[in-house]
Amino acid sequence: MNYVKQRIKDIYLGATSVENIFLNELMPAAPGDFVKVYLTALLHAETGHAISDQALAEHLGLTVDRLAEAWNYWEECGAVRKHYQDSNGRFDYTVEFLSVREQLYGDGLDVPEETPEAAPAVDVFGDPAIQTFMRDLELKLGHTLSRTEMETVLGWLQDQSMPLEVIRQAVSYSLERDKKNFRYIARVVEGWADQGLKTPEAVRQHLRDNDQKYGRSQRVMRALGFSRAPTEAEREMMDAWFDQMGFNMDKVLEACAKTAGIANPNIKYVNSVLEGWKGEAEKAKRDVNERRPVSAATLNRYYDYLRGKAEKEAEQRRAEVYRRIPEIEKIDRRTKELGSLLSRALIMGDEGDGRKLNEEMEQLAEDRAILLTENDYDMDYTDVRYLCPLCGDTGVTDMGERCKCINERMLEAEEWQRRNKRGKKESI
Repeated sequence: MNYVKQRIKDIYLGATSVENIFLNELMPAAPGDFVKVYLTALLHAETGHAISDQALAEHLGLTVDRLAEAWNYWEECGAVRKHYQDSNGRFDYTVEFLSVREQLYGDGLDVPEETPEAAPAVDVFGDPAIQTFMRDLELKLGHTLSRTEMETVLGWLQDQSMPLEVIRQAVSYSLERDKKNFRYIARVVEGWADQGLKTPEAVRQHLRDNDQKYGRSQRVMRALGFSRAPTEAEREMMDAWFDQMGFNMDKVLEACAKTAGIANPNIKYVNSVLEGWKGEAEKAKRDVNERRPVSAATLNRYYDYLRGKAEKEAEQRRAEVYRRIPEIEKIDRRTKELGSLLSRALIMGDEGDGRKLNEEMEQLAEDRAILLTENDYDMDYTDVRYLCPLCGDTGVTDMGERCKCINERMLEAEEWQRRNKRGKKESI
């Protein structure tokens, strides 16, 4: 007796088996596009349905180049192996799905370990992987590689022991920056070789560090009001602020803010400010990013300054309104008189008069608000606008507690004190 099982003809009615170790170990760290490529191709591999790179890429909404990056990634992870063959004069490869758990917990696969020190001689005419790379590079650059360019690539592989995958990274890095020039790619590869970046992970870490530095410099340039990229000298100066002087971004941006008072903001001015701060910090034996607390007396003087400033500005706004709307001044004067009368009525215990006075004051307040809004003013336009409405710029709330604005005011008071000292020196 024979036993057979019905084969499902429609691949979408079947099920694809994926190793749990792949799902737990490899998938979380992989780019989403690469996971889609792996799983969809695995589906076709298990059912035996052939699919071309172009068809697979179109199905997933990717480019063929992105597909190639995915297979390079999974081969590096040990999830697949590419087998190259010559097909009608064009080099292609077949992707073999490997057992991840077999490699980790079984006897393993007999794959020779590649090390830059023991790199074998490379023959571009005999190594399918190199030939495929050359053809891909020609397609990406849009021209046939010259013999000199081919020999340059062989020099990277043989003389500088640069792995092919690192050279691929250099090509991708260049194309992402819209640099389709072989000389530019050569500068990238040779620069990485000089820095000893000869593994994909070393390159990825280098690019992450560069992205961080790029982000820092762009933020500084925006803070100074520049839309251009920094020069090489400016970039080196900015890197020194963070990597050598030890300043954090908040402190650097604080230094950038000081350029608001000069005619031509520039990097050198910010550098001189930071050098001065570093010198002060070294003398005081404190961290360059540490804030120096001001004394209680200085803080109180700063609060007095803020209150005086807010009250003066309110008086100016009130005078403006009185000029434009004389009725408001009359209302304010009458409201003040009623306030005195109300206080007297409360002391005398005359509730009837007190009620009438309150009603009149409420009516006046309503009339005042209408006049202001009709003349395009906010109803609180003439009020005193304290920086902190909780404490009225005193540092103490109505409950007699320290206001939460104190820490912020202390930082401002330090700068306020520094400006005052500088102003006194300049006036002498």
